[in-house]
Amino acid sequence: MASTLLRPSELSRRLNRTTVLSSQKMGWNGILVEQHQYSSLGKTEEKELPALSDHWLILPLGHPVYLSQQSDYRLHESIFQQGDSLLVPAGQASCWRCPGSEICQTELYIHLQPRLVKQVAEAAEMDTGRLNLVNHFAKQDLQLQYIAMLLLDELRSDSMMGKLYVESLSQALVIHLLRHYSEVVQLITPENRGLTHSQLQQAIDYIHTHLDRDLSLTELASIINISPTYFASLFKQAIGTSPHQYVIQQRVERAKMMLKGTDLAIADIALQVGFSSQSHLTQHFKRLTGVTPKQVR
Repeated sequence: MASTLLRPSELSRRLNRTTVLSSQKMGWNGILVEQHQYSSLGKTEEKELPALSDHWLILPLGHPVYLSQQSDYRLHESIFQQGDSLLVPAGQASCWRCPGSEICQTELYIHLQPRLVKQVAEAAEMDTGRLNLVNHFAKQDLQLQYIAMLLLDELRSDSMMGKLYVESLSQALVIHLLRHYSEVVQLITPENRGLTHSQLQQAIDYIHTHLDRDLSLTELASIINISPTYFASLFKQAIGTSPHQYVIQQRVERAKMMLKGTDLAIADIALQVGFSSQSHLTQHFKRLTGVTPKQVR
């Protein structure tokens, strides 16, 4: 069965899309973000797609276009325009029709692996055995649009903010989809869930020892043998901030000490504390301290 599912790389070829940007080689966990362009050259497009291996989220970035979709024996028709989104769940076949146009269109595709959705659902205390994402068509959703545009910005910047940031956005996106576009969500409310003092200290010590690395939730969670999404939730519960924000704060603090205690160039300090560039350090340093690294010196 799995071999018959249409994978993201095959999907873009089937649709004759030109890939402008892709996160495929960036090491993002469970999510693929791509920007595509296409033109039908005035010809009406009709496509029949088999069931997909991943959940497929589409957001238009260009001109409004009329779109028709038949999925799960239902016909959907609408003008598809910026601010809209469209979700096709994994395992669901669909048929598409789009009138011809000479205009070059741009779309954002976000592919979410089912295992990522399952991990996030489990960490959010949802009953994954009775949980299904459902098709939604041409709906305006400002919160979903906001998260998607942050992912697009990160794609365009070549993942400047790092894996922790992307994983935080991925989790926020999945939680939003589960809350608003799923069936039979059943919350489980166990008592007294949280990291032990020892687990928390292990994670914090590891972060401080490896600040210069592009840390990921998967890496941090493996230290205490829990799932990445569950780790993110429990870490924020214990510390009051997300793992990504905590790492940024600690990098800024270490940079501050190095600025005062060494003669290293600011660009070298930025790299040694885990920022991708001097400008990346300056951005977060000023946000958290109110001054620039140069002003500290």
